[in-house]
Amino acid sequence: MKKLLWSLTLFGVILILPVNGVMEYDKMEKFTDFNGTNVYQTENNVKSKAKVTMVGLTLIKNAALRSAVCLDGSPAGYHFHRGSGSGAKNWLVHLEGGGWCSDTESCEYSKRTSHGSSKHMEKKIPFTGILSDKASENPDFYNWNRVKVRYCDGGSFMGDNENKDAKLQFRGKRIWTSVMSDLLSNGMEHAKQGLLSGCSAGGLAAIFQCEDFKSSLMSSTRVKCLSDAGFFVDA
Repeated sequence: MKKLLWSLTLFGVILILPVNGVMEYDKMEKFTDFNGTNVYQTENNVKSKAKVTMVGLTLIKNAALRSAVCLDGSPAGYHFHRGSGSGAKNWLVHLEGGGWCSDTESCEYSKRTSHGSSKHMEKKIPFTGILSDKASENPDFYNWNRVKVRYCDGGSFMGDNENKDAKLQFRGKRIWTSVMSDLLSNGMEHAKQGLLSGCSAGGLAAIFQCEDFKSSLMSSTRVKCLSDAGFFVDA
């Protein structure tokens, strides 16, 4: 990676990783306007007076055969809102956060929540903030293809293992690979621009998966990776 741009915010550390070219200052300023808290609102706590676009959950097909499953073995999923106009060939993939489960007890707890099972995920979620389709709210990406990948593996989309005794699946890497395969076949392989973003555990995943994201796209695709509060210090 050619250059690391660090920006400290009140909510955490934002790391922007430009993997082809250097990010110009004016474009970097636009990223600093990102309010990550809006991305994680649920259907029940949206208070905006404007009409919010609700985007349905897509479960990964043949998830069990592909081992692209959550902690409890249920299919992993994502929300996808297709772009239009000048943004029709640009893609933003956002990796949801939610912390790690660090031992059997915490992972067994997580698998009874949306961070460990698609059985507990909302069927539709509002796309706000960096995922919004409103030009006034999200002028840089409002008409891009926007994807939110749900976090349910407990390990920042990196693991590929299981605990048979506890009936826990740690298949984050398989989830990442399967989602990417689905999106590439849905038009992302022809992307002109691609942004991989994430917050917290998803922000850490954006760092680790940045090069894989870039290598999955055409060599001519302009790629950036944005990590919001994804730098973990193990105390």
